[in-house]
Amino acid sequence: MSQQSVGAGPVTDGGRDVFIVSNSVDELGGVTTWSHQMAGLLTGRGHRVHVVGIAPVAEEIRQQLPADLPYATTTLYESHPPAARRLHGIKGRLNAPERRRQAARRAGMRAKAEQLSALFRAARPGAVVIVTQVWAMEWVGLSDTKGLTLIGMSHESFEASHKSTRAARVRRHYRDVDRMLVLTPEDADLWIRSGMQNVGSMPNPLPFMPDTPAPRTEKVVACVGRLADEKGVDLLLDAWADAVPQHPDWTLRIYGAGVDAQMLRERCTSLGLDDSVEWMGSTNDVLGALRGASVFAQASRAEGFPITLLEAMAAGVPCAAFDCAPGVRAIVTHGEDGLLARLGNTMELAGHLRLLMADKELRDRMGDAAFQSVRRYSSAEITDRWEKLFAFLER
Repeated sequence: MSQQSVGAGPVTDGGRDVFIVSNSVDELGGVTTWSHQMAGLLTGRGHRVHVVGIAPVAEEIRQQLPADLPYATTTLYESHPPAARRLHGIKGRLNAPERRRQAARRAGMRAKAEQLSALFRAARPGAVVIVTQVWAMEWVGLSDTKGLTLIGMSHESFEASHKSTRAARVRRHYRDVDRMLVLTPEDADLWIRSGMQNVGSMPNPLPFMPDTPAPRTEKVVACVGRLADEKGVDLLLDAWADAVPQHPDWTLRIYGAGVDAQMLRERCTSLGLDDSVEWMGSTNDVLGALRGASVFAQASRAEGFPITLLEAMAAGVPCAAFDCAPGVRAIVTHGEDGLLARLGNTMELAGHLRLLMADKELRDRMGDAAFQSVRRYSSAEITDRWEKLFAFLER
């Protein structure tokens, strides 16, 4: 078990021990961003927070964290544990080497779960365990959580979860938690109607709240996100190829890194977009990137409650996005503070981009509306909701 940092955040008499358990402590992506944001917010309220990751991640998808975090972080494994495999039929059951590998994996899981149990047993009364991803719940489920409030989270939409194996795993591993949280009331209703009775909703908080909106003077469309299939940067490039010929003085800046980086650069070249697309790499200054843009674009195939969309609206940058999840619809009101296109319809997304690029008055009106409307997700308001939930579940 790797203890990466031990914080000494302020703890008041009313503070709780809060464990935030994820697949990884520092993987690039929204869950990691959320975990450390909430850890900081709860630490600021006097709670003692410990962020726990199951496994380390490869360097190319690792998020750079500050060296002086005010809370503890721990990674259970020194290297990634072996993947689970199902043994099918008689042939599988007779596969002695694979059976030994599986037995070793289960023994390793139990040992790491016991390390989790040791952390949990040292917690003060009223402690809370928040499991942000269902894979991590496999270890938490093997640990001793007696006397703790246990909350499981799904950071994706009901639909996205059911397009993968995660829906079945959510039902299996989150069935008996004190509360399963999804990101919107719409998704909560879908889970309840599907038979899960312990479901509630909790939106993501704003990562920042600037005093003034972006100037929106640069002819730049920004995109921020991992360069991976679900983020749809390939679809955004298709839309950009349709939109930019009418606005050749505009630039698309893509911030992010990921496994699809080379493929996307090659696609950009094949579409003849190299002169109008800038690959910026990862950034630790998202607000600065957004303040240098006048439009934000998101072409995700699937989302939960996208933090980058919150960030763009908090910066006062009008958004054009695919309506890919209830979380997107909860954040953006089409025609008022942004424009939504049907999922996968790159021509419609391109039309929204052209409209925003062509009309400064529209950009300013929607950007200012976004700057105001998104404040309902302020960090203070969402942290209040978490503390009220802790108190309610403890009763």
